[in-house]
This record gives sequence, structure tokens and C-alpha cells, in this order.
Amino acid sequence: MNNRRKGLLTILLLFVLSSSATAVEQCSENQPERQVFWGDLHVHTAVSMDANMFGTRVRPDEAYKFAKGGAIQLDPRMPEVKLERPLDFAAVTDHASNFGSVHLCTTPTSEVYDSEQCKAYREPYDMNRGSLRQTVRDLFERIGGSLSSPAVCGEDGARCTQGASTVWKETQDAAARHDDPAPSCKFTTFVAYEYTATPELTKVHRNVIFRNDKVLDLPISYADEPDAIKMWKRLRAECIEAGTGCDVLAIPHNSNLSNGNMFAIDYGDAKTKEEQAEIAKLRASMEPLVEVMQMKGDSECRNGMWNVVGADELCDFEKMRPKDTPDCEDGTGKGALAGDGCVSRRDFVRYALTEGLAEADRIGVNPYAFGLIAATDIHDGTPGTVEESRLDLRMSRPSGQPGMNPGGIAAVWAEENSRESLFRAMRRRETYGTSGPRMSVRFFGGWDYPKELCKDAALVKKGYAGGVPMGSDLPPAPKAAKAPGFVVSALRDPGTDEHPGGKLQLIQIIKGWMGDDGKVHQRVFDVAGRPKNGAKVDTATCNPIGTGADSLCRVWVDPIFDPKKRAVYYARVVENPSCRQTGWACKAAPRDAKPAWCTDGSVSLTTQERAWTSAIWYAPTG
Repeated sequence: MNNRRKGLLTILLLFVLSSSATAVEQCSENQPERQVFWGDLHVHTAVSMDANMFGTRVRPDEAYKFAKGGAIQLDPRMPEVKLERPLDFAAVTDHASNFGSVHLCTTPTSEVYDSEQCKAYREPYDMNRGSLRQTVRDLFERIGGSLSSPAVCGEDGARCTQGASTVWKETQDAAARHDDPAPSCKFTTFVAYEYTATPELTKVHRNVIFRNDKVLDLPISYADEPDAIKMWKRLRAECIEAGTGCDVLAIPHNSNLSNGNMFAIDYGDAKTKEEQAEIAKLRASMEPLVEVMQMKGDSECRNGMWNVVGADELCDFEKMRPKDTPDCEDGTGKGALAGDGCVSRRDFVRYALTEGLAEADRIGVNPYAFGLIAATDIHDGTPGTVEESRLDLRMSRPSGQPGMNPGGIAAVWAEENSRESLFRAMRRRETYGTSGPRMSVRFFGGWDYPKELCKDAALVKKGYAGGVPMGSDLPPAPKAAKAPGFVVSALRDPGTDEHPGGKLQLIQIIKGWMGDDGKVHQRVFDVAGRPKNGAKVDTATCNPIGTGADSLCRVWVDPIFDPKKRAVYYARVVENPSCRQTGWACKAAPRDAKPAWCTDGSVSLTTQERAWTSAIWYAPTG
């Protein structure tokens, strides 16, 4: 055999061995038409500066144990707690800011453990002792710049860098231990952290989620890079384009507390449309998802906003900012975390989705073509604790304050419960968020779905074949098509024996478009169920009253379609009324010790749980 042939055979053998070694094993439960998985991608543990200050001692390892259904102890004086239903996936997203200094100040063997700064940080703090505003002010006053001072970090900052490296390794190791690979795939973890940008108490935070175990040497925190555009560029350069197999995405959260900053039309130093289009592409690729809800409130929509046409009575759901908060109009403000400043339409995903259409017309790229999820933002290491009735899981949450709730949960349509499959689904935005319940929701868009599709056992197969799922752009319209059609289907959350899921009341499709008047236009269509079905809840017992549906489905065609205008559509599924966390607390309280808000009407005792799908976009051809 000549040398040339030997060389070719050697290369071929190496290729075969390499391919075999890197082949990804499939999960035993793999469905090409996808299945829904439930998770929480926003969870804090004792690693986070604020959670630790509030008394949380749960570490990342325990948080994942809890997410899988295991029992953990939040406080040695209290019984162990566990989820009613385990999650399918989770990510611990501790604040990267002060990773190292918190580690140093809470580790007794640290050389700065007994410093004045660390002693002050470790002073017990009761987060229920005052208003949310006071809590936030106390938090930032206590942390200030002391944790990152030379007294803690050293003149060159090396101590804190080393401490951050230790914490980051703990985060990665915990994710690796609890990720269940193929073929069983019972639980999936993601290595993650939070990019905590809080300039002047304005919340423009993002959770950074890695695709696999190929991650950055250290997180890029707000202290490292305070400019969001530069942060995206660094993530792209140091992860995606680094040639290491690293991939990453970022998820903005709590836009409702951003004083108009999260979705402000801002391209940094880019002046020309071409330069702005590049930044828009970068944002859309780096941030394919946004949290629509978490424990600090709903970020879907708000009534009465400047230059928004149309109203929606369900926009009053779980609002953090009071109704008399000033409107930022076309500007921005500051201080929302402490209840200050203004509120803007650009604090809400519905209007950002719609304004993205105008940017697509102007520069050719939509920077706000994002999908939706929900999360808890829980700060006691208990991911997925969204049941309103679980009063045993409210230790580290301000109780009874208007606007506070258990948060939401993320739903992902993926072939299997693996990092690769879930991450691909998040990238393509085939996701939705709920305020807690696990209702199963499908949303497809196309041009010729048959009216009888809801009765067809092959609905899902035909939904994909005849159009696109949530998170996608509508394909070009056939010549004979007059308007796009959508099929939306929802199954109620079965719940548990102790806490059955609520009945469904209504499915709506929300349409957004930019008018010729330069204003944001919205229209809400009731497409299945009945908004006034008479259902209610007895707040004395928290028992539901009235009828509802186990499932709802409809094929709907847009009756106000304008083929010349871009439009965005998403579905909202609404349950019958049920007891809110505050309602359950009032029910449990002794008659002679009930808080005043149980009867004075200052706090809502009921809620209507819901789901929000990712959108489907229409763009005129040409």
C-alpha cells in the first residue's frame, strides 16, 4: 500500500472515530413533533449578594436538587420543603456582580472575613420590615461600593477575581452534577448567570444562558461591561466566535421596571441605517427571548400609555407600578426599583414587539423580534415555586405587598429534554410563558388552515406542515390568500390531587401594528371560550365557582388584515378566577389575626392565571 493511500485511510479512520466520539445520543423520549417541557431560567441562591444578605443559605447544588423534586431545608427551624411537581429544566442565575466579594465575606477562612465591610454585609436584614422601596434603598446603601473596595478585593482586585472564579466553578459543577444526559434525560440544567445592570435604580437586567459546558472563564458582569451593546459583542466574540464550542443567549427581564430603558430605540454610536441594522441584528440574535412575567410583576402591557391606541382590560394583571405613576412618553427615567421615576410603553413587551415593526420598516431589521417565557426570579433557591397556595415557600418574599406574586414558569416546545434540543427551541423562539399553571398551548400561523382543524387528531402535524409555529415569521402569502389564519389550542393544567388545575375561560389573539399616525395600535380578539362565563372564586375557602373548559381550540382568520402593513400576533390563554397568594394567606390566617388588607380592598385576593405565547410575524413581500 503506497504512502498516499495509507494517509487517506488514516484520515478516513480518524474522521470515523471522531464522528463516533462526538455523536450526540438521543433521549429515549424524543418526539419529532415536539413536546412541552417546563422550567425556570431565573433562580438565585446564597451566591447572590442580595439573597445572601436576606438570609438565603441554599447553594446552587441544593437549588437543582429542589428543582428535580428533592426536599431541602430553607431554615433549620422549619420543616423541609419540596415542589408539588418537579421541573424538567432549570438554570441558577446568580448575580455575577460581587461574585468574589460575597464569597470572601461569607467564608470564615477568608483573610477579609473580619473586615468592617464584611461584618456590615453579614448583619442580619429582615426584608419584610418595611416597604419594597425601603428594602431596595437599604440594599443598595448596604452594598454600595464597599464590597468591591480595595479593603475587600485588594488594591489590584485579585482577591475578588479569585473568589469569583471559585464561585463560577461551583456554579458549573452543580449544573454538571444535576444534568441528566441521554438516554434518560429526566432533568436538564444550564450553566448561567445574571448580568445585573441597575444604573440609578433602573432595572435593565439580563440572564445569560449557555448552551453547554463550554462557557466563559468568568462571567461578563455589569461592572466589567456596563454598555449592553458592548456586552453582546463580547459574548459573541469570546463565546460564539471563539471556536471553543461555546454558545450563549441573553434574556432581558423585568422590563416593567426599566423606566423606558429596556426597549428604548438605542443603537449606541451607530449613526447610519446600515450601522444601526447591524446592531439590530446583533440584539435580535443575542436576545431571542424576553421574560414576560416574574415575581416582580407582569411586563406584557399596560393601559393608558402614551401613543398607544386601543385598550385591554386584562392589561391590569399583576402591575408593580401604581396607576398614578407618571408616563415617560417618548423619554426615559430612573429609579423604578425604588418606585420612582416614570413608566413607559417601552417597559412592556407588547409595545416593544410592535415598535420593532417600525424599525424593520426603517432599517430593514427588527431588533425586537423576541419570543416569550416567564420565570420566578426567586431569591431563596427554590426554582419553580409558582403555586399561589404554597405559603410554606414564602419565607424570603415580602408578603402581602401589592404587585408581589410567586412569578411564572417557562414552557419550551422541543423534541427532547436535553440541553441541545431545549437551546435550539429557545433560539427559534418556540416557547411561551405562564403565570404559574402548566397549561399546554400550541399556536400556528399560515394561509390556508381548514376550519375543521381543531377536530383533527393530526392538528399538530398539519399545523407544522401548513404553516409555522409560535416564534416564527409567516411564509410569503400565496396569490389567492386574502388574510393569514392561525390555529391556537390549549389544554388546562391537570394540577395535582391536592391542588387541581383551573378550568380555562378564554383564548385571545392579540394583534399589534404601527399606524400611519405613528402610534402603536393593538387589538384583542376573543377567539375561543367566553370572557363572561360567570366563573368566580369563594375567597373564604378559595374554592372555584362556575364552569370552564378542559380544552379550547379555534382556527381564526384576521378580519382586519392589511397586506401592506407589518403585523405581530400572539395568543393569550386565560383561566377562570382563582385565589391569589394573598387570598390563600387570608384564608390561612386566624380570624382575629388577619392582615388589614384581607378586608380593606387595598390588595387583590384573586387572580386569573394565564399563558402568553411567543409571537408570529407578518411582513409584506418585497
